[in-house]
Parts: sequence; C-alpha cells; structure tokens
Amino acid sequence: MGIDTFLVQQGLLTQEQLADALVEQKRSGERLDRILVRLGLVGSDDVLAAIASQFHLPIVSLDDVEVDDETLRILPAKVVFKLNCAPIGREGRTLRVATSDPTELAALDELRMLTGLSIELALADERDLQKFIRARYGVAGDTLDALAGEAPTDLESSPALGDDAEQAQEASVIRLVNDLLVEAIRERATDVHVEPYEQTLAIRYRIDGVLSEAGVPATINRFRNAIVSRLKIMANLNIAEKRKPQDGRITLRHKGQEFDLRVSIIPMLHGEGVVLRILSKTAVMLGLDELGMPPAILQRWDDLIARPHGILLVTGPTGSGKSTTLYASLKRIVSDAVKAITVEDPVEYQVAGVNQIQVNHQVGLDFATGLRSILRHDPDIIMIGEIRDRETAEAAVQASLTGHLVFSTLHTNDSCGATTRLLDMGVEPFLVASTVEGVMAQRLVRRICGACRESYEPAPGEIPASLRVPPKTRLSRGRGCRECRQSGYRGRIGVYELLRVTEPLRELVMQRANASRIAQHATASGDLNLLRDAAIEKVLEGVTTLEEAVRSTSA
Repeated sequence: MGIDTFLVQQGLLTQEQLADALVEQKRSGERLDRILVRLGLVGSDDVLAAIASQFHLPIVSLDDVEVDDETLRILPAKVVFKLNCAPIGREGRTLRVATSDPTELAALDELRMLTGLSIELALADERDLQKFIRARYGVAGDTLDALAGEAPTDLESSPALGDDAEQAQEASVIRLVNDLLVEAIRERATDVHVEPYEQTLAIRYRIDGVLSEAGVPATINRFRNAIVSRLKIMANLNIAEKRKPQDGRITLRHKGQEFDLRVSIIPMLHGEGVVLRILSKTAVMLGLDELGMPPAILQRWDDLIARPHGILLVTGPTGSGKSTTLYASLKRIVSDAVKAITVEDPVEYQVAGVNQIQVNHQVGLDFATGLRSILRHDPDIIMIGEIRDRETAEAAVQASLTGHLVFSTLHTNDSCGATTRLLDMGVEPFLVASTVEGVMAQRLVRRICGACRESYEPAPGEIPASLRVPPKTRLSRGRGCRECRQSGYRGRIGVYELLRVTEPLRELVMQRANASRIAQHATASGDLNLLRDAAIEKVLEGVTTLEEAVRSTSA
C-alpha cells in the first residue's frame, strides 16, 4: 500500500487533493510526501505514520534519544550528511540507524558495506533528523570533516596572507560559510556572531533577541582565518587589513528570498571578530495593527501620526523594534497627497512612495546634513533614523517648527526620559516643549510557542508583589519542542508605552522636570500607560510568560 493510498483510506486526504499533489510532483520532481506537507494537505505526523505503516518500521522520537560518542563515530560526518541518516544505538553486530527516507535502498547497502554491521532502520521526522544531525555532528560537519584532512593541525601557527586568500576561495570553505549563513536564515536568526578566542572559535546566532550556540564542531577553529577572509571577500572588504575595523555588506539569495547582510569586523585579542546583521529584503513589512499594539494605544498613535507637524519619537534599546514601528507608521499615512523623505543608517526596508536616503559618513552625509538638505525638497513628512547629537536634535526641531511632521528614534529606557534626553543634548526647553507631540517606548517580548503551549497555575510567591496579577490566575508557558528549539518561545511581539505630551506636561518640560516627575503626572492624568503594565497584559492574554515580561521591561 502506497503512502497516498494509506492517507486516502484514513480520511486524511481526498482524491482531489491527491490529484493536485501528483500534478505538483510531476512539475517539481519532489517526493510526494514532502509535497503533501508543503502544500498543507496533511500534517507531517500523518505522513510519518503512513510511511511507517508502508515499510513496517518503528517511529523514533529523537528528542528522547541519547547516543554515546563511540556510536556516533561509526559513521563519518560526510556519510551522515550525504545519506541524511544517523546512528542512534548499537547492540552487538546490529547498528540502529534513524532515517526519514526508507525508500533509499542503495543507502542501506552502503551503510552495511561501510560498517560491516547489520542495519536496523527506525523512522524519524525529517526536520527532527536534520536537527539531530546538526546537533551531534555540527553545522556544516560534513564540510569540516572533508577540510580536516587538508588543514594544518598546529593551532599556534597563523597562515600567511596568501594562504588565507587562497584557502578562502576553495570550494570547501565557500560551502562551509554558505552552510553557516543558510543555517542562520533557517533558524530565523537576526545576527550571526563569529568570536575568536585563544583555542576556540565561537559562532552564535541571535534568535528572538537571545544569543544561542550555533552548534559547530570544535574543529572549525582551524579554519578561523579562512572563514573571516571568505566573509571579507563576499563583502568586498580588504582582506589584507587586520588592524582596523571594517564595515561592508553582502547580498545573497536563498529559496527565492533576498537577504542583505551588514558585516562588521573588529580586530580582537585572538583574531578578528565578525558580526553579521541579517535583513530580509523580501520580508513582508508589517502594519501597525500587526505589531501587537493594543487598540487603545493604536487609536491614540493614529491621532498623533495624522498631525500636520510636530516631533514623534520612538524610544527603546537596540533591537526593540523601533524602526519597524516607524516604517509601519509611514506606511499607514503615506499617500499620493504627501511627500515623505527619510534619512537612515542603514535603510532596512524599502517603502513604496517614500524617498529614502542612506547615510554615508565617508562623504560627510550624516543625519544632520541629510536633514538640512531634504528640507529644500519640500517634504511633508520626515523620518530621521536616530537623534544622536545636538546638531541632529536642533535640525529636527527646526524642521518641526517650519511645518513638518518629524519621526525619529532615541535610546532611552522609557517614554518620559525622551524630553530630558533632548534637554541634556542642549536643546532649549521651550523648543522641546513646543515641538514634541508624543513619545512611544517599546520592547519586544518573545511569544510562547504555539506548538508546545501549556497552561499552569503559578506557585505561591512566584509572582513578584510589584506585579498586578489577580490571584489564582492561570498563566501560559512553553514546554519546549522541535518547533522552538526547546526554548518554549517562537517569534516576538511588541509591548508599548505611549506618552502624549499635553499642555500640563509642556509646562513641566519648560521647568526642566526630571523623568520620574513627568511619569508621575502623566500616569495620574491618564496620558501614560506603563510599559510593565502592557507586558503583564500580554502575560494575562497567554501571549508571553511572566519571566519574559519581567526580563524585557526591567529598566
């Protein structure tokens, strides 16, 4: 009985759906079971059960499998990656091997000949198997296995420049770097960190705002120079320069998507450290109503961004989603009737109908210079990537006073600290008071993974007394599964604190009142909702966890 027949008999697939899948298989040449899952016609667990029934194989959950190093070493990494199978146990002369495709009989014969053992197959989910292989043999473990025979073993020696450049152009090194970047994209990483230490090379991915190990073998340390040189070549940087910081960019395509990688290289004690920021050029830009903004705050923000002039600020630490909020705001109000110009460093998304300028410090084009120039282009709306200094702040104020709506970002912990930051930069109090209309502070909290979400009642004393959570409230958390890399979280959502600058608050700014005094007055008058309260709302809605709310909204 074929997989398709089994699924139809079980009522999991209709004849019409099967016909569509067969048409797609004829077009693409892909395996039928993969097509059924890709098109969303059946679940991966149903397909796995169908394959197990057809081949009379047991299904194994690789999350529960512990394999000793001796068993793993029976199969070389290049064979494991090539055949997409992994040893999971051995009893005497029998090797138990997990596979996701038991139809490859040639692979089974190859394993028997290679090991001299009897092979007992077990069926595993394809994604689980690939993660199991990467975790045990490392990302790009097959490439490193092939390179190991070619590379020098002396960790103390540093290859000459010519060797670096030559090795960086070798097919194996090119594939190694590509594997690392593709793995980062597959895991939804926003940053890749390559960190050299005395005896090791650490590679970490930032996923949902948190750094985690990439899972590369220790042997990657022997190719640290070649990896950095390859990244420099891809970014059109000077591979001979190892003493000064360098910045560049890489454009690559993966599965029809185009990605822009911003490369930063800094010389460190034991080599050059590299950080790559991954931006998807083809990512769908979110609207304001998709960012997680509560309806009440969204309505008040809509009122602010519809104003003809003034300054609107979005504040928060690096990586808190400030640029995304500004882009979504621009997208909401830009039309054929208005002209919008931005000055950004860098331009992260291209917005239809918006004139965007990339900062270029090498030719003297910074935020302040760009802002003064674009005022002569008769804009209605101006977006400045960030107010970093007095010159940019004063230019933004002047733009607002001359009838422009100005969007920008500031690095402050909360919304009430924005006005005091502008005062600290040297802007006169009466200018700040008369131009700033509203300040949005925000954070990104990790969402609970939908695949492993569970409800629980927190233990007594688990909830801090400072948090306003009703007693006996049931909360949610993630157990950890393959979908979320055992973290319990997948994706992020924003929490927001909006301060509307009213006349009483303008008086306080004129008096140079500190942030706590402004917050006290704004909260009492209903012009401010606190960031911590917004995070707790997400906890009560079951969107995020209590720990995540506390972590993300700590000052």
